[in-house]
Amino acid sequence: MNFEKPDYDTAPALRTIAMPADTNANGDIFGGWLLSQMDLAGSVVAHQRAGSRIATVAIDGMVFKHPVFVGDEVSCYARVEKVGRTSITVHVESWARHRLAESAHKVTEGKFTYVAIDENRKPTPIAGQN
Repeated sequence: MNFEKPDYDTAPALRTIAMPADTNANGDIFGGWLLSQMDLAGSVVAHQRAGSRIATVAIDGMVFKHPVFVGDEVSCYARVEKVGRTSITVHVESWARHRLAESAHKVTEGKFTYVAIDENRKPTPIAGQN
């Protein structure tokens, strides 16, 4: 399968290798591990946009289309979809490339919502938002 990767500024927000410690009881990569990688990728762009601390408050629409295997290179592409007064919604796509393959395929995608927070962990307005 060869799909066209998103061009979210051409570089992924996060790239990593799936390792044996990241597997479930069946030996496939655990969905929770992949979800956490996507959350990290989304937080990179949300933090940049907010210019402050952020916290994940929601994850919508996760669909696992293909499994990820040990040794796969996982790349997560993220882009800001919406900025509210204190929240940011980020669309994240994960792509996997098998060790010996030249092309990657999309394995999942989802929407992550983050809230900008202050030093007391209370919502705070995002710079440039009213």
